[in-house]
Amino acid sequence: MSQSPACVILAGGLARRMGGGDKPLKSIGGKTILDRVIECVTPQCSAIALNANGDPARFAQWKLPVVADSIEGFAGPLAGVLAGMDWAAQHAPQARFLLSVAADCPFLPNDLVERLEVVREAADADICVAHSGDQAHPVIALWRVALREDLRHALVVENMRKIDRWTARYKMAHAEWPAAPVDPFFNANTPEDIAEAERLLREV
Repeated sequence: MSQSPACVILAGGLARRMGGGDKPLKSIGGKTILDRVIECVTPQCSAIALNANGDPARFAQWKLPVVADSIEGFAGPLAGVLAGMDWAAQHAPQARFLLSVAADCPFLPNDLVERLEVVREAADADICVAHSGDQAHPVIALWRVALREDLRHALVVENMRKIDRWTARYKMAHAEWPAAPVDPFFNANTPEDIAEAERLLREV
């Protein structure tokens, strides 16, 4: 890749299964999940923003730009991707692609961008999604920033919310990772998941 992608860390969810609050601020092994995500993506990307709604001050210690959804009413991950695309277009215009990652994934791989881009480039795809085992992880992906007005139209005019419905319109590729011994895209949605992540940390 001639230019590293920009990155948006998606932290805009409502965390209902965690009992409210911000999932990325939960700690695993003495370090917040968000710290783990930032440490992973920083060397892989040219610029990083955090997509979160509500008071951005709760993320102030990380000193990252915090961009809220421009679509009202918690429109889901696609709204976060659009917010990331808009931010990248303004603040990292040299980046043709945007990496999106979920902020509740403590074990993201260090070759995330490299593998996504190799597969995307080979397929000349607009979007490349991470897979592990037999599961797709549609919010962990490379997106062509030039799709942002198409995405805005889908969200605003078509009221589209499902990622798969929108991505089906474009040329997609899928990059594979093994799911064992630890799934790199394990996400911590519940208190039980936090306990499981503590156990898995010993195997990473």
